[in-house]
Amino acid sequence: MFEERQRRRAAMRVRPRDGRPLRRFRWWQLPGRALFHLPLTRHDGRRTMYAIDVRHWQNQSAGTVKAHLYLDGRLHAESRLPAAFPVPNGTIEVAMSGFGIKRCHYVTTAGAEHQLVPHPASAEGRRARLDRDHPALSRWIGFCSLIALLVGAGLLVVQIVEPLSRIPPVASRVGSFESPVHLPLWLNVTLGVAAAMGSMERALRLRYNWLLDGAAN
Repeated sequence: MFEERQRRRAAMRVRPRDGRPLRRFRWWQLPGRALFHLPLTRHDGRRTMYAIDVRHWQNQSAGTVKAHLYLDGRLHAESRLPAAFPVPNGTIEVAMSGFGIKRCHYVTTAGAEHQLVPHPASAEGRRARLDRDHPALSRWIGFCSLIALLVGAGLLVVQIVEPLSRIPPVASRVGSFESPVHLPLWLNVTLGVAAAMGSMERALRLRYNWLLDGAAN
């Protein structure tokens, strides 16, 4: 959940836009585009459809990834990420990690949170369909992703603690630490790749943990 200060800063980055139509999702955009929808009912009873379109991996290293807010198929506003778009009775919050979207939620003024619905043709939508159609397989994939991240985080901690413990002031106080695990380079690389893939899979489900996924990032 965004902190109030972060939400205010994100809201200041929102800019109105020209109303151009939302482009159709194409299959070749799977690796680099996320599209989510949110149907809302206005005070007058009129049904509206909001959409969040994020071309992630686009200028991500420069920190200029933008989220675009569409209202009934027309571009309504845009913002750099993390974004907080004001909508009726709440805010749409959008954020991403190095592996994909980590948050795309509608937060009501009462504090309730609802994840937006991914477009069925997007990678997030296909992952959601797998969860609906094959829940057992989906849980198994999620479990494997979690294990890969736990192993990767554990190895990272060991690799950080060992050289730190050899610093003279630290060694004199607590002693030096000798890692019981010494892996060959190829296995280190394999586990690192597995952890990255685990974070990518979790991003498709908008799952993020600052320790596990942040370490993989």
